[in-house]
Amino acid sequence: MQLFYRHFGKGQPLIILHGLFGQSDNWVTIGRRLSERFSVYIPDLRNHGRSPHDAIHSYPAMVDDLAGFLETCRIEKPVLVGHSMGGKTAMAFAFRYPEKVAALAVIDISPRQYPESPEVKKVISEMQQIVPEQFHTLREIEKYLQQRVADPQVRMIALKNLCYETPGKPAWRLNLEAISHNLGQIFESVETDRTYNGPALFVRGEKSGYVVDDDIPEIKKYFPSALIKTIPGATHWIHADAPEEIVNVLNEFLA
Repeated sequence: MQLFYRHFGKGQPLIILHGLFGQSDNWVTIGRRLSERFSVYIPDLRNHGRSPHDAIHSYPAMVDDLAGFLETCRIEKPVLVGHSMGGKTAMAFAFRYPEKVAALAVIDISPRQYPESPEVKKVISEMQQIVPEQFHTLREIEKYLQQRVADPQVRMIALKNLCYETPGKPAWRLNLEAISHNLGQIFESVETDRTYNGPALFVRGEKSGYVVDDDIPEIKKYFPSALIKTIPGATHWIHADAPEEIVNVLNEFLA
């Protein structure tokens, strides 16, 4: 699968992998900052953004996509930075191809299995019920979601998936059908009998709850050199809450 991507800067390659509902556009500000030192690539993962849609949405498939992306762009030994679903994709890639990864930075996710989030299910359900072209403005869709989805950051990320490829006719870029059908796989653990012994950083949001203290022994089991950093005041959406802190933590880790 040929992934759409954005590219900034020169130097050692660094790839940023977004999370569920995300797209490369969400990471442009951070990518531009990191491009002062790195050649930064930000792809849209399958079924997201401008990348192709497919009925399959699993970590093995996304690892295959990433391997093909490295080959197509002739990228060797990148630093992998992944948030949430992108973090699990980065972990799975590092387990399968440890020799192809210079360093790993995982943002607010652990290797374990997570319960399927009722909030995520609700957001997908509400998005599926919206026929965008029946609304006259983006503000109308925002008001509709505001009445049904409590978290303003989740609403914002959902709304960023609207596109206007036909003037005056908004549509969803996200492949909602495939995401909904494969949601259980997105919350699965990254199963492996291997370890990744290279440099590894796990960043968590203080107010998130996605990476708790009980997760640290398992993280250390699979990533023996892992460092754990906590961003004060940040939720799961660390890149939106604390972009400057993320840049600083990553630069310090990769110095």
